[in-house]
Amino acid sequence: MPFRVTLIPGDGIGPEVTSAARRVLEATGAPIEWEIKKAGEAALKECGELLPPDTLESIRENRVALKGPITTPVGTGFRSINVALRQELDLYANVRPFRTYPNAPALHQGVDLVIFRENTEDLYAGIEHMVGEEAAESIKIITRRASARIARAAFEYARRKGRRRVTAGHKANIMKLTDGLFLRTFYEVAREYPDVQADDKIVDNLAMQLVMRPQEYQVLVLPNLYGDILSDLCAGLVGGLGLAPGANIGEGAAIFEPVHGSAPDIAGKNRANPLATVLSGAMLLEHLGLAEAAQMVEKAVWMLLEEGRVLTPDLGGRASTQEVAQTLVDKIEILKGGGM
Repeated sequence: MPFRVTLIPGDGIGPEVTSAARRVLEATGAPIEWEIKKAGEAALKECGELLPPDTLESIRENRVALKGPITTPVGTGFRSINVALRQELDLYANVRPFRTYPNAPALHQGVDLVIFRENTEDLYAGIEHMVGEEAAESIKIITRRASARIARAAFEYARRKGRRRVTAGHKANIMKLTDGLFLRTFYEVAREYPDVQADDKIVDNLAMQLVMRPQEYQVLVLPNLYGDILSDLCAGLVGGLGLAPGANIGEGAAIFEPVHGSAPDIAGKNRANPLATVLSGAMLLEHLGLAEAAQMVEKAVWMLLEEGRVLTPDLGGRASTQEVAQTLVDKIEILKGGGM
C-alpha cells in the first residue's frame, strides 16, 4: 500500500521548491500518494482562512506532510502558521541537520551536526500583551514535560545514529528558573543514556564556539527561541538556508519542510534553490522507513554539488529550480541502475 502524504505547497517560492522535491522523491520509486492541501496566503484567498480545518485534518489522518515555506508578516497581521501547526499537532521536536557539502560556500569544512529545538513553548508560546500604552510583556514558558521529551528525542537520535555527544544550550546563569529547569531536566534524562556524553554551554558562548569550531559538536538540544536563532547561524556556516532541511515531529504526526522562508522577491522566477526541500523530503522518506530511497536522494544531492555544474544563483551558479530537479532525477536513475 502507498504512503499517503499531505503536500502543502506554501507561499512565495513554496510551490516551486515543493514541486521540485516531489519530482525527486517520485523518481526513487517510493510508494507515495500525495494529498494536496492549502495553508497561508493561498488558503486565505481561496478559503478565507489561513489554516483551513481540512488541512489540519489531512495531516492528522495521514500523519506525515511535506510543506513549503509560508509567509508571516513582521510585527503585524496573523500569527505564524508554522507555530500554529506545531502547537495544534503537538509537533514538539524541530529537527534540523547541518552538514558541509562540496562546492557550497561554507565557512568551515567537516561540519555535521543536528539541532533538536523544543517546538511548543518558551517565548514562542505567544503569550504576550500590552502593559498600558508604553510597554509590552511576553511570558516565557518552560515545563519539565516538554524539556524531558526534547532531550529524550535528542539522546535517542544520538544513540540510533552512533553519535557520541549531546550538548544543551541555555541561559540558566541568568534565567535560573526557566532555563534552569530545562538544564536540570536535560541532565536527568541524560542519566538514561550512559553511552552518550552529555554536556552544556551557555547559549551566547555556544554561538561563539559554533562560529569558531563547529566540527566539535554533534547533537545540540535547545529551548525554542535559542534553537531558532542558532539554526540560522548553523545554516550560514554550511552555505546558507538553501541547504538547510528540517522536520517537525510529534507523537501523532510529522511535517517536513525547509528552514528557509518564502522569498517572495524571487517567487515565480524559477530561481529558488530546491535542495533544502529535497533534503527535507529525504528526511520524510527515512521517517516512513524508506531508508534506501532516502539515501538515494541524499547521494544524488551530494553528486550534484560535487560536480558543481548545475547550481542555483545562491550557490554561485545559473541553473533554474527545475534544472536542478531534473539533474537530481537523472542522477537517481543512474543510482537505481546500480551506481549507488
